[in-house]
Amino acid sequence: MLDINYGTYPYVTSSSPTAAGVLEGAGVPMQKLDRVIGVVKAYSTRVGEGPFITEQLNEIGERLRATGAEYGATTGRPRRCGWLDLCVVKQAVRINGLTDIAITKTDVLTGYEKLPVCIGYRIDGKEYDTVPASLKEYGKAEPIYKEFDGWTEDITECRSFEELPVNCQKYLNFIREYTGVDICLVSVSPEREANIVLKELI
Repeated sequence: MLDINYGTYPYVTSSSPTAAGVLEGAGVPMQKLDRVIGVVKAYSTRVGEGPFITEQLNEIGERLRATGAEYGATTGRPRRCGWLDLCVVKQAVRINGLTDIAITKTDVLTGYEKLPVCIGYRIDGKEYDTVPASLKEYGKAEPIYKEFDGWTEDITECRSFEELPVNCQKYLNFIREYTGVDICLVSVSPEREANIVLKELI
């Protein structure tokens, strides 16, 4: 949503952070790619202004920020935090031609009784399952949530999908089903090796 062409202009970057933008910047032809891996947090964040439909301006947002250490690496500015917006993720899948997604910070969601996931928007009484092209319309959107049961088990030592709590597996499987792409990796702690690799990355 920060891409200068496809994002929520004018609240965007000055470049293209899409897969196509990377190829252009690196001087690599698209025929050289056979996999495009998108990195997705298990919840949503945003830096700076602009519409953020699932933002939690409450203790939930503060808890996500604190647990996930959601502060700018350079500026230290706190990031805006909220529930996972799968409409945005699915748009990223389409625009970037993602073949796989790597899901990070899954452990941050441990301890929540319920985990809402945005699967659509309600705008002026009508329901949509895609991100509106109009910034004005997008700014009026209200999230439509599908709610999942959370988990309380510590997942930081899990190294296989089967070791994850059943509710965590259901959460991740729904992301895969909704986006239509495979999950290649699940991060379960900030440690470099704390990953569940479902498909080899290289």
